[in-house]
Amino acid sequence: MVGNPDFLTGRGPEHAPEFQELESPEGEMHLRFFVGAQQEFALPAIAIKEVTEPSPEQITPVPNVSPLLLGTLNVRGQVLWVVDFGQFLGESVSVTADRSDIPVIAIEDQETMLGLAVTKISKMDWRDSEDLEPPSGAPDSVRPFLKGEWAADPPGTAPLRLLDYGAILHSSRWGGSDS
Repeated sequence: MVGNPDFLTGRGPEHAPEFQELESPEGEMHLRFFVGAQQEFALPAIAIKEVTEPSPEQITPVPNVSPLLLGTLNVRGQVLWVVDFGQFLGESVSVTADRSDIPVIAIEDQETMLGLAVTKISKMDWRDSEDLEPPSGAPDSVRPFLKGEWAADPPGTAPLRLLDYGAILHSSRWGGSDS
């Protein structure tokens, strides 16, 4: 049993229990995901309310709204606006093209919540914000929504860009303007 010293160390009761020290990761937890074919981004886990993969039929279209808005999604009884995040960032192809499910990341800031429809969820990753560099080579349509980027790892690949979820949620771009 758990209280048995043999369970803790694999040794008999003549030895004091030993616990394995676990390494403490550096930085904060981030969700990594792709928009379009090759752009990888990260969002801090503290900004993420939920990640889901509904079918396109589960997202209810809403007439007379911004073309960036795919519609609404019922998430545990709460209505969530879902946006084509790739098109928001300037991608030309819709995230809904020929898909059986659409990864949606629900982000929240100051009681405002929004679902970002993305191409693919990658993984969770520990990253240290002290290692962030100013964004370089990012398209002008993406720059206002970046906090920075981490150097390419492995070298020769694209850098991992950290998004500013507050800037995304409170952008005037949702109203149809280009800021």
